[in-house]
Amino acid sequence: MAEAVWSTDTGEAVYRSRDPVRNLRLRVHLQRITSSNFLHYQPAAQLGKDLIDLATFRPPPTASGHRPDEDEEEEVVIGWQEKLFSQFEVDLYQNEAACQSPLDHQYRQEILKLENSGGRKNRRIFTYTDSDRYTNLEEHCQKMTTAASEVPSFLVERMANVRRRRQDRRGMEGGILKSRIVTWEPSEEFVRNNHVINTPLQTMYIMADLGPYGKLGYKKYEHVLCTLKVDSNGVITVKPDFTSLKGPYRIETEGEKQELWKYTIDNVSSLAQPEEEEREQRVFKDLYGRHKEYLNSLVGTDFEMTVPGALRLFVNGEVVSAQGYEYDNLYVHFFVELPTSNWSSPAFQQLSGITQTCATKSLGMDKVAYFSYPFTFEASFLHEDESADALPEWPVLYCEVLSLDFWQRYRVEGYGAVVLPATPGPSWSRVPSGKGCGVCWTVWKDSASRVLFTVCW
Repeated sequence: MAEAVWSTDTGEAVYRSRDPVRNLRLRVHLQRITSSNFLHYQPAAQLGKDLIDLATFRPPPTASGHRPDEDEEEEVVIGWQEKLFSQFEVDLYQNEAACQSPLDHQYRQEILKLENSGGRKNRRIFTYTDSDRYTNLEEHCQKMTTAASEVPSFLVERMANVRRRRQDRRGMEGGILKSRIVTWEPSEEFVRNNHVINTPLQTMYIMADLGPYGKLGYKKYEHVLCTLKVDSNGVITVKPDFTSLKGPYRIETEGEKQELWKYTIDNVSSLAQPEEEEREQRVFKDLYGRHKEYLNSLVGTDFEMTVPGALRLFVNGEVVSAQGYEYDNLYVHFFVELPTSNWSSPAFQQLSGITQTCATKSLGMDKVAYFSYPFTFEASFLHEDESADALPEWPVLYCEVLSLDFWQRYRVEGYGAVVLPATPGPSWSRVPSGKGCGVCWTVWKDSASRVLFTVCW
């Protein structure tokens, strides 16, 4: 027999699909290579006069007079989460005493219906769905490495029970979450379930019973052919990958009678009809249109666009502190002067402000008054002349520091002015002082008295 080309890449492959996963169909083909088929398919050219006919080595006939072909080769088309019972499950669930859960009783009823209708169509190939016990045990006992003597680490033991399953969504009642935001005494199960991002995930196993002929239904002969995992985002994980143009996968059984099996996995999902694709496109278009209207409703109609050729200036600032003044109970009066040419501000906009009166506190040799007074304003400049020499005049911020004495009299402690920064972001600049006091954007060590402003736009 010619040497077969086997596929040795048994790693997983990841696909993404927008179609419902219920439309997924897989064709699994399983065939025994040894021992009987190996002898049966030897070329006739190898036979000589001195050799015994290979038909002599064919397996003995059964009581019915022949060995079923399906025991040597089987092909099944399987849908997503489609349950195909194994011989072990058929024997198990026929005994009503073995049924413990509602799912067991459901399987028993389905098996009885199959028996009444002529028995199950599959023999060796069967499936475990997301609801079966095998899925839980397989995820719990899964190894992290390929080492034969693997010792689970502390993290593996703690994460063993974290199963990414379909979670119950907690609804909203009156806008308030049912569950508490903070759990002061979390249980061990609560910690396990909330330790990682819990993406809803469904799993399905395609299995094969590779037991000798007449000994089907033993757990030790079960082998995993393919593992399918699908999450809520449409990501499909297949291990191993679809056969496609690659060679078949191989399984070599252990024990006294070692046998070689080959199998292929093909995606035979039916393509969508043109009418279905067109209907789907209309649904998506309607969905995206509704989503766009929803986003527009959140933005509203008050979002104002800037007039072409105009500059819109937004200033956010803060009067932080005043330091080095002679008297206590300080406050700051400030206002912004816009140039008369082409500058304007909304009618409701206040271009001036007064901070609260603030008592000073000692900071080294100086007394400091902390205001932390925020302010904001906006202005617009209509640029009519686009020549390079026609640069706009920039707004100026004027500042006056005053104090209030015991007799409720106001004193001017200092004043100054500064042109607003011409570049976006935080800006700092010193302002010449008047009457021996300073007005600054930042703290300057060489000035006897100062006011700290922070402005960004």
